[in-house]
Amino acid sequence: MSVLRQAPTLTQTIPRLPPLTLSNPSMITQHTPCTMHLSVLPPELACRLFYTMVDLSRTWNRNKWWLFDRVVESPHRTAFYARRTDGVDANEAWQEAAQYWYNGRVSEPPPVFPDPMEEACEIIERVVNDEMRKRTRFPLEWAGTGTEGQIWRANVAASNCYEGTKESVGFHSDHLTYLGPYPTIASLSLGTSRIFRLREVIPSEEISTRRARTFNIPLAHNSLTIMHAATQETFKHAIPPQPTIDLYKPLYPHPSEPFDPPQPSNCRINITFRFYRPDFHPKSIPRCKCDVPTILRPDMKNRHDGKTDQYWWTCYAGAQNDGKGCGFWRVMDMTTEGRGPTIADVDKKAAVG
Repeated sequence: MSVLRQAPTLTQTIPRLPPLTLSNPSMITQHTPCTMHLSVLPPELACRLFYTMVDLSRTWNRNKWWLFDRVVESPHRTAFYARRTDGVDANEAWQEAAQYWYNGRVSEPPPVFPDPMEEACEIIERVVNDEMRKRTRFPLEWAGTGTEGQIWRANVAASNCYEGTKESVGFHSDHLTYLGPYPTIASLSLGTSRIFRLREVIPSEEISTRRARTFNIPLAHNSLTIMHAATQETFKHAIPPQPTIDLYKPLYPHPSEPFDPPQPSNCRINITFRFYRPDFHPKSIPRCKCDVPTILRPDMKNRHDGKTDQYWWTCYAGAQNDGKGCGFWRVMDMTTEGRGPTIADVDKKAAVG
């Protein structure tokens, strides 16, 4: 008597990859387009900046936006700062960019970097520029230079406070509206250690052959994670809730209480230093039919040879307008829109010359 057996499936099962913890800088470099730099600031400055931002965070807001016909609130507090020397005072128009910096919500013009943030930024700029000079550049990266031949400079900073174990942010990639394609973002962590989670967005043509892997990166106090070019085009990132955390124990007392012992804290402060590109100036950003600046998104699922070729402008007014947008959508054209110079432009000139 023959035994009836289920016919073999014709669909190949793609194995799920378990999450991988990247516990040191070399592992981070091996598996992601990021680099990790430990103890990046002098200890006293790192502690002073932590205290400054925790004090300021008491006035920060939780962003709100419409999602699937209901209002949702971010489970952490956030704020935005523009640099005094290359932001609010030097170029008033950057205030407009900052006013629309998150989820289409119009906010007040941003404050300038506090003094300890300015000190930290000067150090971080040197670290980022040194690292970028070692790397192969992408064609659509900004090719201009700043003072003293800088490749990258920070003129704005988004700051976040995660207090306790439950405050978090879900998977997302950063809007490229004023950053342009292939940005570099320098993310400074201060205070309590939290997990930074990265997951690649698999291109459509590879979705039947491989799965994305989740990478968990512990972010220690005074560590700098540089999300290099291609991170926003290929990965989404998150700060997940954690069941437990280790309290941060400052080395120095709070400046307002110099004779009291330092108090442990359950807060993580994150400062993401960003370069708003001159060729993505606020006046050059298309507005949708709602008369709100559109946002720039990469086509993450249709990459070719590991590169993103297409970006589009899209309405984002619905995030704050009862979930109602105008549906505006347009492919970005760097040449027609007069953007650059890019690395591709420089390479073309070099080839002709």
